[in-house]
Amino acid sequence: MKKIGIIGGISSASTLHYYQMLHDLFYEQYHHYYYPEMVIESLNFQYFTDLENENKLDEYKQYILKSFHNLERAGADFAIMAANSPHSVLEEIRNDIPIPVLSIVDAVGQKARDLGLKKLLLTGIAYTMRSNFYQTGLAKYGIEVITPTVEEQEIINKIIFSELVINLATEASKQTFLKIISSYSVDSVILGCTELPQLLSQNDTDHCLLNSLQIHCEKTLKYVCNR
Repeated sequence: MKKIGIIGGISSASTLHYYQMLHDLFYEQYHHYYYPEMVIESLNFQYFTDLENENKLDEYKQYILKSFHNLERAGADFAIMAANSPHSVLEEIRNDIPIPVLSIVDAVGQKARDLGLKKLLLTGIAYTMRSNFYQTGLAKYGIEVITPTVEEQEIINKIIFSELVINLATEASKQTFLKIISSYSVDSVILGCTELPQLLSQNDTDHCLLNSLQIHCEKTLKYVCNR
């Protein structure tokens, strides 16, 4: 099996969920403990988010690119990023990355296409929602992506950074999030932050949810096992 390289720490909460889900999904499929090997490159979360918020794109790209090279030197056969936002620059740096990278955006797009979804609401941190990499990435699958209002984006962003990144999820925040998404007529809602699945599950809403973390993990295991 291929050795997985994970760029994590952005945040540690979602990295832990990636690690656990990859193992859980593998066992569910194969019922043995010959788990794929993994190496994690854990980034400085505050430094990373500062680069995003201050729009220091050159430093941002170089920090991410350096991490891919570190994974390659550690023996990873391919890499994933355990967050949505760094995919905003993936296509710009892909040619300089020494190993294959499985994109979370492509994974979500392929899943939405397979489900016949055409119009999606993107939720996540403010940086992700105000960027256009999801819109661009899913357009090739014939899928339209819309975002909440600026005010709603700030509310969601606050929930993520004040609670979810430190493994907290309050009922009040869940209800706030559900109220926001309930006002949109879409085929599905992208949980486009890998911490958001901590806040709610499919049982909490009639909206179809696209859990980007789970979808990414499923695609990763298929690649690991050559399926």
